[in-house]
Amino acid sequence: MTAGVDASYDALETRAPAAREAALFSALGTQVAHAKAAAPYFAESLQGVAPADVEDRAGLARLPVTRKSDLVRLQAERPPFGGLAALPAGKLRRVFVSPGPIFDPEGQRADDWGFARALFAAGFRGGQLCHNTFSYHLTPAGAMLEEGCRALGCAVIPAGIGATEQQVEVIARLRPDGYTGTPSFLKILLARGREVGADLSSLRHALVSAEALPPALRAELESFGPRVLQCYASADLGLIAYESPARDGMIVTEDVILEIVRPGTGDPVPEGEVGEVVVTTLRPDYPLIRFATGDLSAVLPGASPCGRTNLRIKGWMGRADQTTKVRGMFVHPHQVALVLRRHPEVARARLVVDNPGGADRMTLRCEVAGAAAGLPERIAATLREACNLRGEVELVGPGVLPNDGKVIDDQRRHG
Repeated sequence: MTAGVDASYDALETRAPAAREAALFSALGTQVAHAKAAAPYFAESLQGVAPADVEDRAGLARLPVTRKSDLVRLQAERPPFGGLAALPAGKLRRVFVSPGPIFDPEGQRADDWGFARALFAAGFRGGQLCHNTFSYHLTPAGAMLEEGCRALGCAVIPAGIGATEQQVEVIARLRPDGYTGTPSFLKILLARGREVGADLSSLRHALVSAEALPPALRAELESFGPRVLQCYASADLGLIAYESPARDGMIVTEDVILEIVRPGTGDPVPEGEVGEVVVTTLRPDYPLIRFATGDLSAVLPGASPCGRTNLRIKGWMGRADQTTKVRGMFVHPHQVALVLRRHPEVARARLVVDNPGGADRMTLRCEVAGAAAGLPERIAATLREACNLRGEVELVGPGVLPNDGKVIDDQRRHG
């Protein structure tokens, strides 16, 4: 491990992209075999899939998607983990409870969630003291960051959330080097420290997550002194991507395979198009394969200026679950995707729902390069078949629809 402030965590981060891809897909074959042998859910969902079937991204894209939104149901049907975990609860290190409830297993590996890499990029180093304000109560964020700090050799103040006055005093007296937590709570602590005259200048770097970090808020936080970087993670997967000091998108971490798919489907979208984040993890104890997070993002072109060579994404761009109800019927993104599959002439589509005069109306706006005779009528017939609802079709030219990941745009005014 190199010691420079802005250096890479290890040689994996700067390897040739082709070497990384080969290593990931070699490991994925082993992971598929392991998941099928040890996790009943994957034994069923991947029945008939052999390791040789997933030797590249095209093979991976043929596997079924498991949706985060289904975890509550799956875990209720087959407690405690829906058959997705490869170890029983008593052989894990910890079991967390996220809202839902969703039970999140932590494996036995050091830094099982992978946060050391993001912490290192944010400036944390062995021998430093970290003030960790993520919650330690039932949910995994506090332990996730603490495990990453321990892997780096950092000591941790397990501050958790709340108790602002006490935390300001602790920072002033113990002089931690860095902060982990939400950006909003960092702002509260720094502002309160200034109000009461407490010296919080020891905080030289911060890794924040779980909330948006708009440029204005980052600038405000950094006016107090610390360099503030962010990461993208989930309670199921751990670290997914993180900022480097270049601040040019978020770099995908080394032990996951990330795809961007059309919302509601498992179909990968072209580079740069906004879609749903789907992650395959190589964690052995919770081997999630093609796990649809419900979050929107997009892949950025090229490599980071910092020298790390993995894929970069724009970060969190909203939620992918755009299900809505029209005339008493639920309409889902996967139904719009069915229309696209039936009509390959359509590059992208967006279902606009409005209610002029108080009556619900659906209009499917379709990007096409050239309109063959009768195409709108054929698309409208497919739309009716897919949704059991009548809708209008509007053809537009390539690039007209916004690149924001929206498949269903509900423009009705409610209430």
